[in-house]
Amino acid sequence: MLTTIEPITPSTPKSTHREHALQPVIELRGVAKAFGPKRAVNNLELSIPAGSVYGFIGPNGAGKTTTIRMIMSIIFPDSGTISVLGKASAVESKDRIGYLPEERGVYRKMRVGAFLNYMGRLKGLDSAGLERRVRQWLERVSLLDCYRKKCEELSKGMQQKVQFIASVLHEPDLVILDEPFSGLDPVNRRLLRGLIDEQRAKGRTIIFSTHAMFEAEQLCTHLFMIHQGNKVLDMPMAEVWRTYDPRAVIVEPMDANGASDDRPWGNFPGVCGVTPTANGVELHLANDADPGAVMAEAARRAPARRLELKRANLEDIFINLVGGDAAALNIENERSAGSGGDA
Repeated sequence: MLTTIEPITPSTPKSTHREHALQPVIELRGVAKAFGPKRAVNNLELSIPAGSVYGFIGPNGAGKTTTIRMIMSIIFPDSGTISVLGKASAVESKDRIGYLPEERGVYRKMRVGAFLNYMGRLKGLDSAGLERRVRQWLERVSLLDCYRKKCEELSKGMQQKVQFIASVLHEPDLVILDEPFSGLDPVNRRLLRGLIDEQRAKGRTIIFSTHAMFEAEQLCTHLFMIHQGNKVLDMPMAEVWRTYDPRAVIVEPMDANGASDDRPWGNFPGVCGVTPTANGVELHLANDADPGAVMAEAARRAPARRLELKRANLEDIFINLVGGDAAALNIENERSAGSGGDA
């Protein structure tokens, strides 16, 4: 069972996001940024509501990190305006923000416990109870035995978990995570997804960027897709699934040998097309078809080990919006990663 983190009182009173419930937590209006001839972000409009988990999605080099760095006032836009937590700059609300940058920022020569205590004090936390809280967090991510190790002694994945702790230790209203799953194995990716979901359940607003679209499918309440500096999609996830519903039912018969038998699927009410798959068929629904009725009829015609409504995945949606194919998207990711990551 995960350790419960005891609340800690900051040394100075901290505002909450409720004070700003009537306005977006982050708002970008006409924001543009170029680096020489490269247009990294182009005329970006974005409004992020309180309590949302906003996924910044796109291939490496799309403009995700540039946008996050402008939100954090690390760099500044060439044009346009940005407001963060009701202020004109993130600097004015820095103690209410937790930030995990793409380039890891642990102090390599410091010991893990000392580093986290130092980061907590920088964010305005009182020293009383801070060390206990640091130890509780380290226990939650299975790093308590690393308390006295130097940060440079840790693996990349371990350093990633330490820096996540540093970003949420002071219980910020806004958490910004740039490629937070980088360097983590599947077990720790699942752990981090759980911790992010826990932050959401506490009412915090979370932004995270990733080029691994599966993570966004698991976590996001809202989705922002960017490609070559241009916004291509910005909507709640529920609306994404409705808008890009493939209108199909996946059927995989219990009898693997019957997967290629198309006789059960002829003259099927509500179905306007059938596509064979490796293990069965996809039944394409007519516009007026009732998916539940189609699934019930499919189950009647052939016992199935898998019977479900097909849902679009974010990679398919992205490719549909920007053109190209999955292979081209992977090549673009690899090329950008080799040249130093996101713009």
